[in-house]
Amino acid sequence: MPKLKRTDQDERATDFVEALDRGLRLLQVFGTVTGPATLSDLARAADLPRATARRILFTLAHGGFVATDGKLFTLTPHVLTLAGSFLQSNQVVTVLQPVLDRIATAAQEIASLALLDGDDVVFVARSSPTRVFSAGLDIGYRLPAFCTSVGRAMLGRLTDAELAARLKAMRRDPVTPQTTTDPKKLLATIVADRAQGYSLVDREAEPHFRSISVPVHRYDGTIVAAINMGAHVDRVPMQELIDRFLPLLRDGADDVKSRLL
Repeated sequence: MPKLKRTDQDERATDFVEALDRGLRLLQVFGTVTGPATLSDLARAADLPRATARRILFTLAHGGFVATDGKLFTLTPHVLTLAGSFLQSNQVVTVLQPVLDRIATAAQEIASLALLDGDDVVFVARSSPTRVFSAGLDIGYRLPAFCTSVGRAMLGRLTDAELAARLKAMRRDPVTPQTTTDPKKLLATIVADRAQGYSLVDREAEPHFRSISVPVHRYDGTIVAAINMGAHVDRVPMQELIDRFLPLLRDGADDVKSRLL
């Protein structure tokens, strides 16, 4: 009998480590609870058997990622080494951080860098001038991609057909009263943003906040990230975002294109 050839799917199934997947899932559910959590609460949130969750939690405690008094469990600061490894090894963050510092200093406003993660955007770097109160979009902060300027700037890398399908499939719950949720309107907006080279969102992602973003391209023109600046609606009018912030963002994105592989 001829030997059956292994498929890519077979290889992926063989390489999959279920215990690691469950451990990562359990780490993630800590973000859905407030304060110390019981074993039962964590097991339920992670959809894991209680005995399995217990073994994983005590393994994580042995590694220093979880603290427990035997009844309640919390994450320790050691878990931030995982995020630190990403930030230190990610070329986009390394290359863009000095650019964000330069932009923030020139504009005297906060500048941020975001990446696309599924249907969300995640802010992975930021810079704040000393005079600006640093609050809001902290590292790791997540927002829906469809209603943010950084998200729309990055979704512009898709073709019209891909974008239409993506928008239709993703959740589009309104975040504020101004949030656009209609997929056809969103498609038209993102296509227009792609053509003009920037995205401007007014109070759709957060109340009383507007922002402007430009896509960050790597050497071959592929969009890999987005950088943005924003401000409270009472402090910075829409036109100022375009006149004062947009040139700085464009210069920053252009400056790094040849250095991103």
